[in-house]
Amino acid sequence: MRLSDLHTGQSGHIIKVLGHGGFRRRIMEMGFVRGRRVEVILNAPLKDPIKYGLMGYEVSLRRSEAAMIEVEVEGGPRSREVNDRNAEAGYNDCADGECETAPRTAEGLVGRERQIEIALVGNPNSGKSSLYNALSGSHEHVGNYSGVTVEGKRGAFSFRGYEFIVYDLPGTYALSPYSPEELYVRRHLTERIPDVIVNVAAASNLERNLYLTTELIDIAQEMVMALNMYDELEQSGATLDVEALETLTGVPIVPVVARDGRGLDELLQTVIDIYEHRCTRSRHVHINYGVAIEDALGKLRETMAVDFGHFPKHFSRRYLMLKFLEGDDYVERMLAEVCPHYGEWTPLRDELVARVEKELGEDIATAVTGEKYGFVAGALRETLTPGRADQISTTAAIDAIVTHKLWGFPVFFLLMWLMFEATFKLGQYPMGWIEGGVEWIGGLVGGIVPAGALHDLLVDGIIGGVGSVIVFLPNILILFLCISFMEDSGYMARAAFIMDKVMHRIGLHGKSFIPLVMGFGCNVPGIMAARAIESRSSRIITVLISPFISCSARLPIYIMLTAAFFPSHASLVLISIYVTGIVMAALTALLLRRTMFKRDDTPFVMELPPYRLPTLRTVARHMWGKGRQYLRKMGGVILVASIAVWLLSYYPRPSVGMTAAQQSEQSWLGRVGRFVEPAMRPIGIPWKGTVALVAGVGAKEVTVSTLGVLYSAETKADTKTKTDAEPAADGASIESGIDVDVDVDVEAKAEAGAGAAIGAGTTMSDWTPLGALSFMIFALLYFPCLAALAAIRKEAGGMRWVALSVVYNTLVAWVVAFAIHAIGGLFV
Repeated sequence: MRLSDLHTGQSGHIIKVLGHGGFRRRIMEMGFVRGRRVEVILNAPLKDPIKYGLMGYEVSLRRSEAAMIEVEVEGGPRSREVNDRNAEAGYNDCADGECETAPRTAEGLVGRERQIEIALVGNPNSGKSSLYNALSGSHEHVGNYSGVTVEGKRGAFSFRGYEFIVYDLPGTYALSPYSPEELYVRRHLTERIPDVIVNVAAASNLERNLYLTTELIDIAQEMVMALNMYDELEQSGATLDVEALETLTGVPIVPVVARDGRGLDELLQTVIDIYEHRCTRSRHVHINYGVAIEDALGKLRETMAVDFGHFPKHFSRRYLMLKFLEGDDYVERMLAEVCPHYGEWTPLRDELVARVEKELGEDIATAVTGEKYGFVAGALRETLTPGRADQISTTAAIDAIVTHKLWGFPVFFLLMWLMFEATFKLGQYPMGWIEGGVEWIGGLVGGIVPAGALHDLLVDGIIGGVGSVIVFLPNILILFLCISFMEDSGYMARAAFIMDKVMHRIGLHGKSFIPLVMGFGCNVPGIMAARAIESRSSRIITVLISPFISCSARLPIYIMLTAAFFPSHASLVLISIYVTGIVMAALTALLLRRTMFKRDDTPFVMELPPYRLPTLRTVARHMWGKGRQYLRKMGGVILVASIAVWLLSYYPRPSVGMTAAQQSEQSWLGRVGRFVEPAMRPIGIPWKGTVALVAGVGAKEVTVSTLGVLYSAETKADTKTKTDAEPAADGASIESGIDVDVDVDVEAKAEAGAGAAIGAGTTMSDWTPLGALSFMIFALLYFPCLAALAAIRKEAGGMRWVALSVVYNTLVAWVVAFAIHAIGGLFV
């Protein structure tokens, strides 16, 4: 029977994996090998995908993928456990120079005798990025879901007289060239040839993690294992004979706890000892792949020996011969480029492959994977005494609620609502304090600097522009605090799990949901996170729809206008805007899948990590890291943009008798806005709003600072005019023909429950509530900032995708804003 036929609570043993290609290889590398016991834990709320338990961890598969795995119900005649043969029979010491260490000659050792380059290689969720942060002092984000590290990070630090350069490579389950992460890791190990590989393995799930270790053993580069999260193993009551495991694998092993720094000094000292060739615990071994495969390797060795001198030095000869036997395209191309007799080997290889597969009854890749898991199982049988399964029980209890068929979606939407409610409501208090401070600074500077251009530049341009954006720092911090908690706890992977069927309906993958949720913080890392999606078409679609997800840079726009125009329904309006972006992303994905891309049923294979309570330090560091980036913008692009906007709106100076509104219209910026205004008039956006949208191309926060500069100067001038003339009646229009006057004073702000971002006393008399709503929708949907466009070009691979994003998104923004303005006009 097939795995998809099992019901919740049932278990069985895998007989074989059907199909071919990258999916088959990937799930075998994750442990779906012959004889392995697999249990059905639960179904997603929409009955697809399904969560399975395997080797002490959880993984989700769609029913269509589970139907490709043949199983025998536990206790059946063909049911048996995976081969747990004695690990001592599973390896041999290296011989014939086949496990020679890759030489440190990529860049030469001259001048870097005391500089050590290390590469962190490990499974997703192994704590690799946490270790990188602990070693390098970097503040890279650590997320508890697969694929969080989508590119290599580089850091540097010193330890006991040595300079370390450390690379945090993407999380990967193997070194097969079937995903961007695997290709990236293999190329890094090939091109950089690190002095020492640090294999990061989660102590709480050694059986799954050690498969990658067997891959690294094969390539025979210098290596040490960092057995991370060792405290979880100890707390479970399990015991591990570290020295015995070192002997069996030939790899020095150091227990560490990255989050509190435990074991890091010993780890680095071991790296130094390996680098200086004085580590007695390190030796290279052969994993025995069985008589048939070993005989085939022997015959290949006899034939290929003539070109051993031409073999690449990055990996061991045995590894290259094994991959050649498996038909690895990457290795085949590598050997074909440098080996004169390469053309003579292929017929022999094909003959050997046919003979071995006939003898074994399975393909070589399957046999090799099975032997590796057999080696791992045998090693752990001799060295590991299992403990309690408290963490698994806790995870199961939580999942029973958050992935329940009835409660799963309500819990998800409740968490989203709480996130936005907290962002708006809790942020209002520190916003008021910061805005008061900005006003105080503006008044102080205004009292010191005499009236004139410099005075206006400092008060209206710099303080008014930058201050109008910095007041939203508390909201940004709260938003990132919520996102960070969901990522670090492991809930984000569950959100992808319950949303997979919904994503599948629009032609995407459950993994696409993670980059989209990350986009709530910033579209750029969300776009980059799409690399974790194996399918190129699904990856490109995810990249293109990511800008429709409202990032934190747009949040100040919404808070400013909802506080001014919708104070009683701010949270509802805010959620509606975010929902609009999500709906447009879904419709666009469906359109792209049905027009530009063929249907691509990307397999949904994703690990569901155990829940972990994030530490306050980790969450706070991530939150502050994003806040620091926000503050950097204040002194960078937003400061420059505020000055530029002020200059363009300040000059040319007005003629005698010209009002502030007339001067603003006649300024250089006003002329640009008036030129574009006919295109925006049908959607109710005044020319100042148009100018703000254009200025927001560089960074969306500039939209708010532009409005702050434009309106603060005009409001101050109008206030002076009102003071000199007869007092106007309450609510009177400043400009003829405009019958809406929004004057956000301090009392109104308190009543609204949030600060008006443009500043106290600022008058936006040329806006209507319907126009403000259209503006927010347009700001949500039109093309993203320059940084996001650059990310689209890099990840999608070409300027045509950037051009498509600019044209399509802007067109969609105008059409949706027009529809809202036109329909809303029927009721207002």
